[in-house]
Amino acid sequence: MTVTPVQAAATRGPTSAASADATKAAGNYKMFLQLLLTELKNQDPTKPVDPTQTVTQLATFSSLEQAVKTNDLLTSLNSQATLTQGSALIGRTITSADGAVSGAVQSVTLADGGLVANLADGRRVSLASGVSVA
Repeated sequence: MTVTPVQAAATRGPTSAASADATKAAGNYKMFLQLLLTELKNQDPTKPVDPTQTVTQLATFSSLEQAVKTNDLLTSLNSQATLTQGSALIGRTITSADGAVSGAVQSVTLADGGLVANLADGRRVSLASGVSVA
């Protein structure tokens, strides 16, 4: 039986595009907050900011905060789902795509490059396209 790559649907860790987007969003979130606070500190008390603009900015801030939290939660859920899929291989015998490595899976690890099977003899096999399960 041939295993389809699990890592294609998995988050690949800190170097992945999804993680980079989350880091960028978090940076934009902090920048937006700093800009809002600077604007409020430096506004002229005799000419306050239009209340509609303030409400719009606060709503945008709240939406951005929720989006960052949602992305973090989805990343966590995706990692858990990937590990759950990989745990189904524990106790089974796998063979690498090139046939050079074969053995019983003792555990699975979610690494930067995707899911990795740790074999009973200490070797590791990346669960990529072409890995066979017996």
